[in-house]
Amino acid sequence: FELKSLEKEDIRTLLKRAVYDENKGMGSFHAEIDEDALEFLADVSGGDARSALNAIELGVLTTERSEDGKIHITLDVASECIQKRVVRYDKVSAFIKSMRGSDPDAAVYYLAKMLYAGEDIKFIARRIMICAAEDVGNADPVALTVAVSAAQAVERIGMPEAQIILSQAVLYVA
Repeated sequence: FELKSLEKEDIRTLLKRAVYDENKGMGSFHAEIDEDALEFLADVSGGDARSALNAIELGVLTTERSEDGKIHITLDVASECIQKRVVRYDKVSAFIKSMRGSDPDAAVYYLAKMLYAGEDIKFIARRIMICAAEDVGNADPVALTVAVSAAQAVERIGMPEAQIILSQAVLYVA
């Protein structure tokens, strides 16, 4: 079955419920969300409720209470919380182009940016395998073997150690 993106207004409703509902949300934390922060999170989540809810949870749990005893989710707080969650396609594109262009320094740099932002390690491993097959190919057939081995190791080991495995594969393919 196909999952479709939610409408922006639906995300806004979910976020309000998450902040204010004491039974099903985080209302017991006595947080308040500014209208511009709500609008920003609803917009930047791209219809993905999980992304928006993760960001608001991070904001509520990590923001200090103000003098009025409440946690205020401002635009600055919201942008800080979503920053690690959202990976822009230009980073993925730059990552692939740097491997394709045989620039190991840039490839590891963009790998680090994607990992810091929380990009799925399996997605990264797939991109490395694709680059090894499509771009390196028979010029160095071992590149695909290294990439596949790295993908298997990443699945079995997970983070944080997976970042070392991914780095080795990226450097080899680049």
